[in-house]
Amino acid sequence: MPLLTRITGPRDLDRLSLEELDQLAGEIRTFLVDAVSKTGGHLGPNLGVVELTIALHRVFESPKDKVLWDTGHQSYVHKLLTGRQDFSRLKMKGGLSGYPSQAESEHDVIENSHASTVLGWADGIAKANQLLERDSHVVAVIGDGALTGGMAWEALNNIAEAKDRPLVIVVNDNERSYAPTIGGLANHLATLRTTDGYERFLARTKDILDRTPVVGKPLFDTLHGAKKGLKDFIAPQGMFEDLGLKYVGPIDGHDLEALESALARAKRFGGPVIVHCLTEKGRGYQPALQDEADRFHAVGKIHPDTGLPIATSGADWTSVFGEEMVRLGEEREDVVAITAAMLQPVGLDKFAKRFPDRVYDVGIAEQHGAVSAAGLAHAGVHPVFAVYATFLNRAFDQVLMDVALHKCGVTFVLDRAGITGTDGASHNGMWDMSILQVVPGLRLAAPRDADQVRAQLREAVAVEDAPTVVRFSKGAVGPAVPAVGRVGGMDVLREPGTDRPDVLLVSVGALAPMCLEVASLLDRQGISTTVVDPRWVKPVDEAMAPLAERHRVVVTVEDNSRVGGVGSAIAQALRDAGVDVPLRDFGIPPRFLDHASRAEVLAEIGLTAPDIARQVTGLVSQLDGLTHSRLRTDGAAQAEPARD
Repeated sequence: MPLLTRITGPRDLDRLSLEELDQLAGEIRTFLVDAVSKTGGHLGPNLGVVELTIALHRVFESPKDKVLWDTGHQSYVHKLLTGRQDFSRLKMKGGLSGYPSQAESEHDVIENSHASTVLGWADGIAKANQLLERDSHVVAVIGDGALTGGMAWEALNNIAEAKDRPLVIVVNDNERSYAPTIGGLANHLATLRTTDGYERFLARTKDILDRTPVVGKPLFDTLHGAKKGLKDFIAPQGMFEDLGLKYVGPIDGHDLEALESALARAKRFGGPVIVHCLTEKGRGYQPALQDEADRFHAVGKIHPDTGLPIATSGADWTSVFGEEMVRLGEEREDVVAITAAMLQPVGLDKFAKRFPDRVYDVGIAEQHGAVSAAGLAHAGVHPVFAVYATFLNRAFDQVLMDVALHKCGVTFVLDRAGITGTDGASHNGMWDMSILQVVPGLRLAAPRDADQVRAQLREAVAVEDAPTVVRFSKGAVGPAVPAVGRVGGMDVLREPGTDRPDVLLVSVGALAPMCLEVASLLDRQGISTTVVDPRWVKPVDEAMAPLAERHRVVVTVEDNSRVGGVGSAIAQALRDAGVDVPLRDFGIPPRFLDHASRAEVLAEIGLTAPDIARQVTGLVSQLDGLTHSRLRTDGAAQAEPARD
């Protein structure tokens, strides 16, 4: 009987010998490869933390002790050891989340899946434990990539303040976040792995400072404790103990005995402790180890023996953007790219290969990335900062006060905008068009197809006196949606064939095919419809108000929150223009959405063609009834009954 099937909770691990634990680790890796290859998911990170997770649950007593995971994509092993072994519907509706989930288990705490937050959570829980005199521990597991985020260092500064407050910080150091980890901290952690003395260290440090002339020296001085001299700096504990944190390590993250010993010592210490573990992302699965890009960080459905994808789809939105960036880079030497530790996921890998000196990976530090972009723009280049839509939320103040206030020509490209689905609530890019509406001067484009991604990216980088945003969806991009006309700066996708049409349907971004389907359904009900794509949804096109005035009702459809979104902006523009036309806005309701496929989520929230057509038909019928009621009251058409 496999050992894994006998594990129903963490305490079942206590009965196993060291040999059995090694066997269990092998079974877990086999399980992960088999299960994730069928559903897709985060494979490489979980293969790397098998022994570490076993050791954590052997030493600490979850859920009394809180084991917290930064980002959470490496929590699959944790799920297995806490009684969740049905991975058949991983990331699917009704199945396990791809991240920790409080609804799934009392062993899960943080759900947000945004990096660099775990140390702040741990600090707060540890403070509450001390205040309420609880006899429990807090363990925060954070990757070396997440330590490039400024929030992590803000938290460390506060954690180090209380020498008698128990808190164990496990640094899972695999040299990679998505791709190899970049930055001064990553290079320092690399020196902790170096064992052959001063010469190698001096050469590494000189290389770092030569490549980063602006920030290299300050980072060396402030974070690395250079005042203590080179001898103390290359000691493993130097960086962390200068902050006032006890340091243990580096520890082989795949040696169960060493891990348990180190974690037990940290648990007994009675104050904040760093346990530095060296792990191998993708361990035990050769296809992952051979994948230099990201060690199978996240995969779709793959063949378990080869690691090759089972099915291939057409071009996706991300690759269309990436290819156009290369063409732009060849035409304009001033175009540079910025990524926050996600070079390949946001499509900048080809640009980086073609123009390696014009790409800046800032680590998991979106705030810094936005401010650095402002500086780049001020100094005469045009930065394109490509980031997931949900992660731009973290840099809102910098977009507002550093980029927009200073009228900097920075282009933000938002990948995974709208409903992404399977990664759950915190990965849906459903807030950007609401949040960015309040930024003065900012211009926001929502391309409907690949042609428009190319065109609107070029339009965006042509703007040098204001921030621009281009946002697009996740997954395969559909066929081109041609325009049949132009009104102002808006594309007309369907003309009604009558001088006084019923509905002006405003289609935003990737929802254009669905909106055309809505118009066809309305046409069958005798409701004439004009469909327009604004292309640039902020600011609202000046032609929108006079166009709306020629229709009986305006309907907006967007893949964004209804609260403060494009529909709200158009409604305000119509009011400002004195256009009194009923408006109905369709979008995402203001709630956190459970993981499921994109199509399932859209159906659940009523953002489908039949749902929208049905409601618009009802709205037009109400207007018809109201019109005929008024006519009878006025005596102008008393003999004509109101139509249903």
